[in-house]
Amino acid sequence: MQQAALLDAARVLLAEGGREALNFGALAARTGLARSSVYEYFRSKSELVEALCTVDLPLWAAEIEAGMAARDGAAERIEAYVRGQLALAADPVHRAVVAVAEYELDDAARTRIRAAHTGLTAMVVRTLEELGHARPAVAASLLQGVVEAAVRQIARARESTDTAEIADTAVRFALDGLRPGSAAGGTVDPAAGNPADSAAGNPADPATGNPADPATGAAVGTATAVDDAPDENWPDVRAV
Repeated sequence: MQQAALLDAARVLLAEGGREALNFGALAARTGLARSSVYEYFRSKSELVEALCTVDLPLWAAEIEAGMAARDGAAERIEAYVRGQLALAADPVHRAVVAVAEYELDDAARTRIRAAHTGLTAMVVRTLEELGHARPAVAASLLQGVVEAAVRQIARARESTDTAEIADTAVRFALDGLRPGSAAGGTVDPAAGNPADSAAGNPADPATGNPADPATGAAVGTATAVDDAPDENWPDVRAV
């Protein structure tokens, strides 16, 4: 019970004053415990932060999983994944916990926390498989990059309308930019149905869907040594 009370107090301190406000003296004052008693539950600030992440991040991941599971189509599930994470990023407690975790957690702690995200990771990869991706784990890592970039933009946004526009843009980019065989900013060749590089006007290679080099006619942008395993930092504590 006392440990749960300490975690609740930590959330309040983080939400009110950020990571600088989280210290054992403030925790003791919030909970009515002696400062020495706090050390009976957490030996260090890092241990406290890891406990917070261990409790809270799986709950947040479960919220996103539930939102995805409630959607019928694969594209709709990807949209739910993006919007779910961006909604969490607007929550002051979530934002504060993620911010302090970046400073306090070591690699071992991050690995332990990432283990709690395996269900969400698998759901995203399966959904991208449904969309037809040959390398869904790679696409999943790229998708997470879109989410994290949107989170940073939302943190800088001044108006709620800006936040909504960023979320809408992130969803459009995630869905259109992750369609198999499409080139970012490209157009479709009406004769062959292949995307073309809109900047250079080069038709896409029909076998790979990648824009062709105008000098050689060979496809460019083909990844020959891409690791199909999800990035070891995805999902990280910074987003979910």
